[in-house]
Amino acid sequence: MTIQSLSIRACAFVTSAALLAFSSLVSADPPSRVARVGYMSGNVSFSFAGENDWVRASTNRPLTTGDRLWVDSRARTEVQIGGAVVRMGSSTSLSILNLDDRIAQLRLSQGTLIVRVRRLDRNQIFEVATPNLAFTLTQPGEYRISVDPEGYATDIYVRRGQGEAYGDGAAYIIDSRQGYSFTGTNLRDYELVSSPRPDDFDRWSRDRDRRSENSASARYVSQDVIGYEDLDANGNWRVDETYGSVWFPNRVSAGWAPYRDGHWAWVDPWGWTWIDDQPWGFAVSHYGRWANLRGSWGWVPGPVRERAYYAPALVAFVGGNNFQLSISSGNVGGIGWFPLAPREVYRPS
Repeated sequence: MTIQSLSIRACAFVTSAALLAFSSLVSADPPSRVARVGYMSGNVSFSFAGENDWVRASTNRPLTTGDRLWVDSRARTEVQIGGAVVRMGSSTSLSILNLDDRIAQLRLSQGTLIVRVRRLDRNQIFEVATPNLAFTLTQPGEYRISVDPEGYATDIYVRRGQGEAYGDGAAYIIDSRQGYSFTGTNLRDYELVSSPRPDDFDRWSRDRDRRSENSASARYVSQDVIGYEDLDANGNWRVDETYGSVWFPNRVSAGWAPYRDGHWAWVDPWGWTWIDDQPWGFAVSHYGRWANLRGSWGWVPGPVRERAYYAPALVAFVGGNNFQLSISSGNVGGIGWFPLAPREVYRPS
């Protein structure tokens, strides 16, 4: 290997344990930020926090701290986080080490990621840990990160933005249009990496970017709303004199109502969480409010320029003999729910 010169700035190695401890101190409440699989092609599997079993991934199940994903060969997927997307190539293993309002910390054990960060607030941390280093994204931009199957080497290329690679006792700043391949945890062995020639994974990632950038719904919702792109092909926007821009689903059955087609699942740390059956159901189940306008249900997204906050379900629960709670393990009688209207306060259960 040809060793290239690169300026080193001494810095304490920021460990995963330190970030986890920091996160637990700053917030004891459930986070208002979450992740989800927004797209998948081929075999993609989940293993939820605290479990050893793997199940086939689904697009409407929230992901958070402790969850793991595996993408088979000839498969790919996109993980959406408020303000960012993480695209996984084939034969890629990813764990969510920490995800809350301030920290998004992922672990790439093998395979390739393309990370696109649209917004990064001053007090937020976005980190990708690998077997031999931790890479902190310090600016919005686009980053490609690869780990060899043996976990010995990490390749980082910054297409746009800036980041910092941390090893044992040293930190390296990587600027836009720079790339390095690091071997070992002390980061002493490295070589320059030229800009990778675009491959099928890059071209697919660019297509996904264009889909998001050209989304008609982006004009009406906050960028923090996960899954807003799914609304474009599944409904239309109208202006209501009371609520402003409202989205109405199409191709729903007569008498359809929100929070009807789906089930409840327990998702830590929020508790009971609504998992909608509709492919467009994530955004409208966890953000905004629903209103019945002249006999049709419409979704009111809330202010475009304000931060949107995730909730497990924006409903109010009621009791009675005629209600049933549908959960993943069966039905529980005596409990029902209805969607909260605009300006009705959400109270966590």
